[in-house]
Amino acid sequence: MTNRSYIGTKLISASPMTRLEYNDLRGWTVPADENPGDDGYLVEYLDGGSANHPDYTGYISWSPKEVFDCAYRPVSAMTFGDALVMLKDGKRVCRAGWNGNGMWIEMTGAGDYSFSELLPHFVIKNVSNSFSTWVPSINDCLAEDWMVVE
Repeated sequence: MTNRSYIGTKLISASPMTRLEYNDLRGWTVPADENPGDDGYLVEYLDGGSANHPDYTGYISWSPKEVFDCAYRPVSAMTFGDALVMLKDGKRVCRAGWNGNGMWIEMTGAGDYSFSELLPHFVIKNVSNSFSTWVPSINDCLAEDWMVVE
């Protein structure tokens, strides 16, 4: 079997939960070689996977705190790369550092028009509730204050 390297970006919901609390939720016994007091998170995957517990709509699992902290960031502290993944997934994003209230970015899909083919592009909702095309600045690309707009 060949191991491959992967990188993942998923929008999840997470709640602090010990290993024991997670095993209790699932109706399982903590294996003898595992510490029931380990800190971690209940992770619910919201964008794929069938529910595996009746109290949740997404697939749930448990992640040790150290592993979780290395893999996930709050959606209020995303890089532009993270924001780009969210844009491609149909989400709207904005920067916390923007002065304009209610501004956000989204990616529009391609379309066919009688005069030409329209390619995917970014649109910004401006403070005045108008829309225009948008291209990120170098500061936008390097910023780590991107967030998903709910």
